[in-house]
Amino acid sequence: MAKRKKFSYGKIAIYTILGLYCVITLVPFIWTIVTSLKPQAEIAAGNTIIPDTVTLDAYKTIFESKLPIWVMNSTGVAFIVMIVNLVFNTMAGYALARIDFKGRNWIFALLMALIMVPSQVTMIPTYIIVSKLGLINTHGALILTSAVNISYIFLMRQFFVNFPKDIEEAASVDGLNKLQTFFKIVLPTARPALATQAIFIFIGVWNEFMKPLLYISSQDKYMLTQGLNALAKSFQNVTAWNIIMAGALVSIIPIFIAYLFLNKYFINTNDQSSGVK
Repeated sequence: MAKRKKFSYGKIAIYTILGLYCVITLVPFIWTIVTSLKPQAEIAAGNTIIPDTVTLDAYKTIFESKLPIWVMNSTGVAFIVMIVNLVFNTMAGYALARIDFKGRNWIFALLMALIMVPSQVTMIPTYIIVSKLGLINTHGALILTSAVNISYIFLMRQFFVNFPKDIEEAASVDGLNKLQTFFKIVLPTARPALATQAIFIFIGVWNEFMKPLLYISSQDKYMLTQGLNALAKSFQNVTAWNIIMAGALVSIIPIFIAYLFLNKYFINTNDQSSGVK
């Protein structure tokens, strides 16, 4: 009986801690919703947490702006960058893990060293290159500068390092070359790693603010974050927090939808032996 009580108290403590953590996590989200429903004058006064007057004016202002264009821009660029990254990062990771070529270890060491270089260091050289390519104020600048990600090359390399060699050898015996083995045998088993990569790349591009600010100047080509920021700043002598919060809530909808589609792959245990039949 004593052991059961001890176990129960421990379980209660764990659930209490998790419950508190859940509340702490939800507070900013709830505050965002509440603020988006307040009039600007009430936010400026700062007297109440619960709005005295509930209004949808912030959402009306957003949807009367160029929001649909900004959403399409962000969705298109994020989707293209995600696909390009999935191809390049995955193939690079596979090459570094499985193909024995001269200088492979040196290239991998160089990539690991480049991870430690802050993006601010390469910002000006990258801008000069993009400018000389004539891509300033185009979405091509955002796609080109986000086409690969060293962190996900490392992720995919680690996945393929642990991939059973027996499967590839069996494919080779069946007459498949390296490229056919990669696309027909190896890649289908990498769905959890690919889903993880896809989710974080899409979210990263969707939430990106610095690159659009640096490369895009036309309102019709704004990304969503850039457009919402410009909209919030269009009000003189005041920060429109209700519009900012409403824009933040609207901006998470596509991310939530993408997560719903990829969630089943994202949470699955990566069973690399599943390819053996």
